[in-house]
Amino acid sequence: MSAILLVAHGSADPRAAATIRSLARAVRRLYQGEVRAAFLDHAGPRPGEALFELAARGHRAVTVVPLLLTSAYHGRVDVPAAIADAPASLDVTLADVLGPDPLVLAGVRHRLHQAVAGFDGLVLVAAGTRDPVARSTVDDAAADLGAFYRVPARAAFGSASPVTGAVAVEALRSAGCRRIAVASYFLACGKLYDAVTASAIGAGALAPAARPLGDVVELAQLVLVRAAADQLTLVA
Repeated sequence: MSAILLVAHGSADPRAAATIRSLARAVRRLYQGEVRAAFLDHAGPRPGEALFELAARGHRAVTVVPLLLTSAYHGRVDVPAAIADAPASLDVTLADVLGPDPLVLAGVRHRLHQAVAGFDGLVLVAAGTRDPVARSTVDDAAADLGAFYRVPARAAFGSASPVTGAVAVEALRSAGCRRIAVASYFLACGKLYDAVTASAIGAGALAPAARPLGDVVELAQLVLVRAAADQLTLVA
């Protein structure tokens, strides 16, 4: 049976690693096999270390699932480089990144429903990326959420974009919105999540903002989809 290795970016904020490990536990509850988490930076283990540990435990096949919501530099370059020196005894398969995907949006809605009700505008906050194509997928996700709720919606970013939380809120207010909710396109808390949500709420959006996706069940299900779940043994 293939093990699953979740590879996250990593953060200096200890809440992030704790959240990713909680997601790994949520995946483990759905899958009769070993599930581990690794990090490109800050927290440990690193992906290479985790692969050697899995080989030492007798595994012969590992599916690596990048915990990324856009197909930007980290997914295209950093993750493949981090697993390039895997043990020769391991058959390593690299799955696609998590987003965009309808299950991500289902998880976003799940977290939003836990945070707030009764809104007429929506800001979808995300980390941000310099890759315009990857960034456009977040704009598309915001549009999809707006269509689902039948309200105007805007994406806002914690970095690499002039569209801050406050900018998005002000645009929605100009469109006539008065109760503006904040949905989260983040996997875990950290500096960027705190900054962009504070920016939106400071400009008049409803508090609290939705929590990051974390261990929401839809994300755990999506990990298994990305890991070719139809070929894996799941918990009934």
